[in-house]
Amino acid sequence: MEHINYVENELLNTNNIQKFSAGDTVTVHYKIKEGGKERTQLFKGVVIQRKGKMNTETFTVRKISSGVGVERIFPVLSPAVEKVEVNKEGSVRRARIFYLRGLTGKKARIKESRK
Repeated sequence: MEHINYVENELLNTNNIQKFSAGDTVTVHYKIKEGGKERTQLFKGVVIQRKGKMNTETFTVRKISSGVGVERIFPVLSPAVEKVEVNKEGSVRRARIFYLRGLTGKKARIKESRK
């Protein structure tokens, strides 16, 4: 058990990721290795859930690409995730907004929170 705690506390990449929650529109910058090259790719969409605790936490981002819904799950502490930019903060009443999967067009919009 000591070894697991050591790895979790010392060796994992603790990115300084902005605070975000379900309903926020974010841009995720993540690294992709293709052969010997490495590049950064952007994935912009709405966070539909955050799941897990501390070191095993993940978040799911959904976007519409060419009329098709695309969801991608990212680990929060992954070394492949360079940064997460919050573009808009959404105002939703639920922690998991899976109901967006059945909505299209203007119905799928999320109100922006006022602060």
